[in-house]
Amino acid sequence: MTEETKNSSPASSPVETPPGGAGADNSSSQTEHQSSPDLSTGGSPLKASPVSVYDRPAVRTGVNLLMVVLVAFTAYLLWQRFSPVKQQASGAAAGADSLAGSAPEGTADPSLLPTMPPVFDASVVGISRRSNPITLIPNRPRTEVIKYTVKTGDNLFDIAEAYGLMPETILWGNFELLQDNPHLLSPGMELNILPEDGTYYQWKEGDTVEKVAAEFNTTPEKILEFSGNNIDLTDDDDGTYGIEPGTWIVVPGGSRPFRDWGPPAISRANPASAAYYGAGHCGEVYEGPIGYGSFVWPTVDRTISGYHYSAVHRALDIGGSMGNAIFASDSGVVVYSGWSDYGYGNLIVIDHGNGWQTAYAHLSSIAVGCGQGVGQGQVIGGLGSTGNSTGPHLHFEMIYNGTKPNPMDYLY
Repeated sequence: MTEETKNSSPASSPVETPPGGAGADNSSSQTEHQSSPDLSTGGSPLKASPVSVYDRPAVRTGVNLLMVVLVAFTAYLLWQRFSPVKQQASGAAAGADSLAGSAPEGTADPSLLPTMPPVFDASVVGISRRSNPITLIPNRPRTEVIKYTVKTGDNLFDIAEAYGLMPETILWGNFELLQDNPHLLSPGMELNILPEDGTYYQWKEGDTVEKVAAEFNTTPEKILEFSGNNIDLTDDDDGTYGIEPGTWIVVPGGSRPFRDWGPPAISRANPASAAYYGAGHCGEVYEGPIGYGSFVWPTVDRTISGYHYSAVHRALDIGGSMGNAIFASDSGVVVYSGWSDYGYGNLIVIDHGNGWQTAYAHLSSIAVGCGQGVGQGQVIGGLGSTGNSTGPHLHFEMIYNGTKPNPMDYLY
């Protein structure tokens, strides 16, 4: 028997093939050979081996898409981890956690707060406002008439200023006491103080609101609308609005002419016209010097001690010491020399023969008499405080053709 026949005999001994050796290759080759049968020999085809799942197109596409999604998700996680915005948010969260852990509830450590620009620059000087815990009650207008007791040293102008009124209102509200003469003011006198400028009037039988308003140069509406008068606006059948005779009412804005209690214009041609004024009047017609029309200061002191010139006091009150010399302001003839019954005490009036007269009141002494001619600057008496006077002073008036101008416009 040949060697070839021995190798192909089925009875030959089996050959041991080490793992992974040629036997494995042969087995693989045999598998491939079996998976591809030779139909040319006329043998029957062998059963085909199963195809891998990955070899299917749909599966392969799905796996590829899954891999793309995984890669994208991984990239997103990395971006979240290392992004600057994420780091800032994490830092802010950490700062908040630190503040919450280190400060009591409702408070924060100022050093950990973000720096903000100042709302107010303290270096800029501005208007500061201090708190005022005091409750202010509105200052409502007064509507009632009140009383004031005159004290030593008071005068009409000071009282009026203290209550925000015109001096005229003090006189108009107290005619029964003062008779329009501020020199009648005296300590202890109780004055009516009106709530606003105007007049004070006592209602008479037959009066109507329209008549009273016309008398005091105002309107009926002002009288009716003043709440302090307590007028019943529905009771207007007869024009009295229910105001009873004897009732005092305030006439807001009212005014009337003043009664002038000063010396009248006394001329050398008719000095007897002043007979009503007091014992110092002169009864005859006199001739004498004519004035220059210029006027010197009538005493040694130039201080205004009491009243200045005004609508209620048409003269000057010049201060000084008791007995200071009083001078004739201009040349002329004496037409009144003696006591005045109207509050001016010892009084001298000089007629200057050119439409001018000058008057010197409250004198402590008199050095000239009726009809006597005097020269400009001549001593005619002494400064005093006679009549209605609260202290030594000279009441000095100038009269021109019946009017009384301001002496300050003419004296030098």
